[in-house]
Amino acid sequence: MHRWFEETDACRPGIISSRIRLARNLQEFRFPVKLDEKESGEMVHRLEFGLKDLGESEGKTFEFAMLGDLEELDKVALKERRVLNSAAVTKKYPAGLLLSEEEDTGIVLNCDDHIRIQLLGTGLCLEELWTRADRIDNYVNERFPYAFDDRYGYLTSFPTNVGTGLRASVVVHLPMLSQGRRFSSLIGDMSRFGAAIRGAFGEGEENFGSLYEISNQKTLGQTEREIIDTVTKAAIQLTNQEMQVRKLLLQRQKIEREDEVYKSYGVLKYARRLTFRDAMIFLSQLLAARTDSLIQTKEDVSIYRLMLGIQPANLQKISDRPLNKEELDVARAEFIRRELPEIN
Repeated sequence: MHRWFEETDACRPGIISSRIRLARNLQEFRFPVKLDEKESGEMVHRLEFGLKDLGESEGKTFEFAMLGDLEELDKVALKERRVLNSAAVTKKYPAGLLLSEEEDTGIVLNCDDHIRIQLLGTGLCLEELWTRADRIDNYVNERFPYAFDDRYGYLTSFPTNVGTGLRASVVVHLPMLSQGRRFSSLIGDMSRFGAAIRGAFGEGEENFGSLYEISNQKTLGQTEREIIDTVTKAAIQLTNQEMQVRKLLLQRQKIEREDEVYKSYGVLKYARRLTFRDAMIFLSQLLAARTDSLIQTKEDVSIYRLMLGIQPANLQKISDRPLNKEELDVARAEFIRRELPEIN
């Protein structure tokens, strides 16, 4: 079974992935931070039993696990693949995870909130993800009444999620635009329209790979449709500007860009040791070059899958022993050599 990030989408170049996340709490229980260990365990097991037919309803195969039963490395690897957040990785009291084989649909139980429904997909697909998330949300709510206020909407642990409880986000690739002097003002412009932008793999210069996540700033006072429209428009506007910059650069410096990307490909294909920083930068150059038709590969391999695969915990997962930093750099180069497709 392929996982969602192994797929590619050429419909809108520059938009890597979409995510819909819903925060919900049960009417019957206090917020997770107020629950003791016994209450947490009781709630998680009731949810596990009550949602046991979700797979049949969605036409998917789900696996359930108590987070406390997972190895630390497994939890960190799931965080790197965007299934879990930091709160779920460090949770001490009973918490659970219901996850589809494709890792595109997951429900985290008793972490930040009692229920966090999350759907992920390749490319720009917020509308499709929202339709599925809304269906799953109704399925859960039919079995477990939510904490809801007629004035404020869904009640959540964090005030920033009160209202719809919806966080819509899109990951975009902006290698040229992010280098420009006007990028910070563009981020400011987006915030005035209700969208927030942050590095997908760090902030500022530490965001190796030039991937940025665009999400809604508010969940209160807006409908789900308005939130999705805001994030969609921001993602399209930024990627359109990125493509315009790249088009101009291609007209002026095509040979320089071709030279740069073929050198990057050579390093990725033959290096025996690669730091995370260098690997992300070279993969980012390859991703942009494929989009701009500067280089063609014999197989349509997801570059984003490679970016996730070179994360430390995921590299450790495919190794037969613990690796130190230098050994991780060697394993990273080996992984890329093995997975990187040949060029035409």
